[in-house]
Amino acid sequence: MDIAKEIKESFKSGSYLTKIIYVNIAIFVVVNIIDVIFYLLNASISNAFSITWWLSVPADIHQLIFRPWTLITYMFLHHEFLHILFNLLWLFWFGKIFLEFIDQKKLLSVYLLGGISGGLLYILAFNIFPVFTPFISNSVALGASASVIAVVTAISFYVPDYTVMLMFIGRVKLKYIALATILLDVLSIASSNAGGHIAHIGGAIFGFVFISNYKKGRVITKGFEAFIDSLFTIFKPRPKVRVTYKKPPTSDIEYNSEKIKNQAEIDLILEKISKSGYDSLSKDEKDKLFKMSK
Repeated sequence: MDIAKEIKESFKSGSYLTKIIYVNIAIFVVVNIIDVIFYLLNASISNAFSITWWLSVPADIHQLIFRPWTLITYMFLHHEFLHILFNLLWLFWFGKIFLEFIDQKKLLSVYLLGGISGGLLYILAFNIFPVFTPFISNSVALGASASVIAVVTAISFYVPDYTVMLMFIGRVKLKYIALATILLDVLSIASSNAGGHIAHIGGAIFGFVFISNYKKGRVITKGFEAFIDSLFTIFKPRPKVRVTYKKPPTSDIEYNSEKIKNQAEIDLILEKISKSGYDSLSKDEKDKLFKMSK
């Protein structure tokens, strides 16, 4: 129970980078638990009941029309452990560097818009190039790779000489990591995962366009950030409204009248003390005198 509470608090207080990582992990766990349940029941899963089918983005435009949300959901969907592991490690490392120089709202925007750009380029390529025609109806894309590459490209071209330590290689500048990653994706288009590599390139293009404008003082994600803020405002819990009533202030006439009345009562009490002493006062008179002295 404490673990669940700690995770909840970490999610609430964490940056957008933390939230993105948590959402990816949560969806990965849910999807794989559902798969395990179907496996144990020895039940086959049709598209109508497949969560992967509902969340991954299709190359077929006719399918995309009926599942437009997949342009967003696909970038949070992973099936294989190594797939999500490497994506989230890259996102964590480069996201941390991103937040050293640029704010977290832009990190979220680059992640989402980079993912959308990657998805759109993947769909466009599969519907333009004849080599992909036989596979359109069954091809889907999933994973955060395009979004991660957008973040990697953006920060790598913003601080190109920033160096990191790579195992077995040593210190390497970010610009060389970004260029090598993009080049490998271009050279790998002819592989079995052509759609994935094309999506990576789409993410990289957005990351480069974003940071090129940002360095010139133009924030092309400004409108998108405002849209995201409005969404968060809608879904943010509203504080409970507490209604209190205050007694309206008295007028000058009422105030003076009350003051004169109290002074007259005090005068009578003081006169009684002068004639008979303090002990002659009643409890109410003593309370009244004490109250007025305060």
